[in-house]
Amino acid sequence: MAELFEKILSAQKPSTFTHAYLQNTIGLKGTNDRPLIPMLRTLGFLDSANIPTPAYDLLKNKATAKGAIAAGVRKAWEPLFKANERANDLPPAELKGLLSQVSGAEESMVDWSARTFTAFAKLADFNVQPAPAQPEPPANEEPDENSDEIEALKNKKRLNTAGLRPEFHYNIQIHLPGNGTEETYLNIFNALRRTFK
Repeated sequence: MAELFEKILSAQKPSTFTHAYLQNTIGLKGTNDRPLIPMLRTLGFLDSANIPTPAYDLLKNKATAKGAIAAGVRKAWEPLFKANERANDLPPAELKGLLSQVSGAEESMVDWSARTFTAFAKLADFNVQPAPAQPEPPANEEPDENSDEIEALKNKKRLNTAGLRPEFHYNIQIHLPGNGTEETYLNIFNALRRTFK
């Protein structure tokens, strides 16, 4: 995890965060690294088309990166923080208990989620207050004719109506058996890798 955010800090921001970018620019080439892209989406750093969001820009600044990661962790594990606003300070046993209570998941999934949560939480600074969102101008109020707001609104409208993006995205869900061995999971993922080569 730490390597991912270090490389994001130093690498040029991509127009789209692809597997090729993850492998060639970030340098994370293992099959175990592929879930990092959906995780970045869950944390709010990429949108549904894997395009970096404004939160991603905060990762590019050393002064704001840890606060941005904390905000992403709070977003991804929102139910956990609703149950305990200092979930990031809990010892491992209490964290697993709270995760089990909030999610109702089986023990192996709770263990995985606790490890993932802890790995991200170690990279975050939860004492940083997230920046307040910029308020949108009310829909029924027109800005002054002489203000820069008109130009900003026109640009926003242009971006929203720029046309369809000629891309296709496929989301594949894999329901893994809860009682499977590590070998079972490796066989499933190797079969998928061969299929999509």
